[in-house]
Amino acid sequence: MKRYRTCQNGSLGRHFGRVSIAAEKVAEVLALPGQDRAYRARQLIASLDDTIDAGAETQWNEVIDRRSREMAEGRVDARPEEEMIRDIQAKLHARHPAF
Repeated sequence: MKRYRTCQNGSLGRHFGRVSIAAEKVAEVLALPGQDRAYRARQLIASLDDTIDAGAETQWNEVIDRRSREMAEGRVDARPEEEMIRDIQAKLHARHPAF
């Protein structure tokens, strides 16, 4: 008769008497302070993206500078964040009532 043991997440699984190396590494990382875990997470995510756009940061800085000038010169109207979020949610709900 096969024996099953409950895993940490409550699901059933076979118990083989040892934890995999990957699970041990995950446990080690989860034991780190939050800032260190965030750093490791950024590294992992960056390692998945092999299509890094070298000019993206420069382009975003140009957009930020342009928008900042437009606001300072009064050429655009700034709205409170809560109002913008309500408007976006209303537009999304109009397009997709299930949301």
